[in-house]
Amino acid sequence: MKFNKSYKKYQRFKEENNKNFKLLFYALLIGIIVGLVGAIFRIILSYIEIFRVNLYENAGNSGFMSWLWPILFAITGISIALYLVRKFAPEASGSGVQEIEGALDGLRPMRWKKVLPIKFIASLFSLGSGLLLGREGPTIQLGANIGKMVKDTLGKSEIESNSLISTGAAAGLASAFNAPFAGIIFVIEEMHGQFKFNFYSVAAIMIGAGTADFIVRVLVNSKPVLEIMIFPSPNIFGLWIFIILGLLCSIIGYAYNKLLVISLDLFKFSFKIPIIYTGITVGLIIAIIGMFFPNLIGGGYDIITKGVGNSFTLSFLLFLFIARLLLSIFSYSTGAPGGIFLPMLTLGVIFGMFFGTIMQQFFPDLISHPGIYAIAGMAGIFSATVRAPLTGLVLAIEMTSNYELILPLIVTTVIASVFTALLGNEPIYTTLLKRTLENTKQEEYTKG
Repeated sequence: MKFNKSYKKYQRFKEENNKNFKLLFYALLIGIIVGLVGAIFRIILSYIEIFRVNLYENAGNSGFMSWLWPILFAITGISIALYLVRKFAPEASGSGVQEIEGALDGLRPMRWKKVLPIKFIASLFSLGSGLLLGREGPTIQLGANIGKMVKDTLGKSEIESNSLISTGAAAGLASAFNAPFAGIIFVIEEMHGQFKFNFYSVAAIMIGAGTADFIVRVLVNSKPVLEIMIFPSPNIFGLWIFIILGLLCSIIGYAYNKLLVISLDLFKFSFKIPIIYTGITVGLIIAIIGMFFPNLIGGGYDIITKGVGNSFTLSFLLFLFIARLLLSIFSYSTGAPGGIFLPMLTLGVIFGMFFGTIMQQFFPDLISHPGIYAIAGMAGIFSATVRAPLTGLVLAIEMTSNYELILPLIVTTVIASVFTALLGNEPIYTTLLKRTLENTKQEEYTKG
């Protein structure tokens, strides 16, 4: 009798171990696939963006056609992106992070057979066109769907989808920004309500994020995404300045979320008119702005580098911040696929640089370089908008390699996220998921 009990206990232990090792193997496989997909996505997108920049730089140099080509380029890219998403996979629009959270809760489907090709191709067109969107949204959603693909193709019922989808999402963020730790923290912090936390599930997302990051670094670039100055640790007696920055970031995060929802509501009418009309309107706006003010379109990597390098005047920084704030909200509201991480990080750098430059004039002994506040602004505005201070802090550090700034970034992100919560600001992806579920109910009611 005792032998039978011991044997059954041993069998259960063995089966549990086998299941856990399978989970870790699948995580490794997901990391490899996501890394390859993320690397290919980044390589193709970089060529498209180089082509777009050259096209806009030559505008006006050789007659009427040199003006026409950028406009046609933007209209075509945006129209194709909107057509693919609306026709074949509506859940591929926008960032996609809210769709992953909904899927982990069992509220949204994960149709990876449609989402994977549509999100990949449509995102290249939307991001390449010059819309103010980031590549991290597409790679996170692609990664999560790759996790579901591996589960459906190779997995068995004893391995839950939750850990594999979460692993794919972490790997997706890691592959977008060369930021594996941020990918891990993002899943644990942002998706804590959906992520099933245990030793092996955490190990799985670590394996997936690390593997994807390794693949991307080998194929694309092993350096930090933002190659900017490494700043020394700021004066300890100037930490109170980061408290002020955090408070301001919290207000900006609150305003960003509210404006985004208002803009999404205003743009509802565009889903009832032919796609080409939306493509022409949005394409014209982006192309015309891009030809005269190239710093106002695109994800913002160049802006971050130039901004931290003191390349802009105070008045231009203020103009750049307001214009890119409105254009990033406008770009997301079209429904084109693309993330909001990078636009928010760019806004944070611009505002932080603006704030730091002003404060340096009043407290030159406390501020060695205003660029320190640009890095803090990155983390602060992200934390206030997404309500994920750890992710914001880690992202800013990993993307810039400014590890000496951990303490001031902690101060900024905590103040920004706590104060914006006190203002009643809900995490942006929670808001977007609620809107998606409400719209789905309305559509089902209308059809019924």
